[in-house]
Amino acid sequence: MTFEELKKNKPTSDWLENDEDGDFFNEENISATNKVLDAYISTLQKLGSGAEEDDILEAVEKVVTQLNELNEGYDHYIETSEREDLCEFIQTAAELAGLETDEDVTEEWREW
Repeated sequence: MTFEELKKNKPTSDWLENDEDGDFFNEENISATNKVLDAYISTLQKLGSGAEEDDILEAVEKVVTQLNELNEGYDHYIETSEREDLCEFIQTAAELAGLETDEDVTEEWREW
């Protein structure tokens, strides 16, 4: 997988479709989430293939704390399946940037 493929396959693409009654997701919270995820990918791409672990983890911390704020602001729309989707997305991107770990990189900062 590449960053471009990851960018095209954000977990949010399925969220709206799966929310048949529109209780959790709308164009506003999906768009805000996509913006945060796109910025995360762009940051990792700018770091390049020889990125330092600390720089990658700084990008992870930033995306997770931004998602914490969105989740709070949009009435806690990130639930179990969304959390799993986001964790996988963030982890995959961090690994593409060169991070080597078997641990959940979001756990330290995640409130959702």
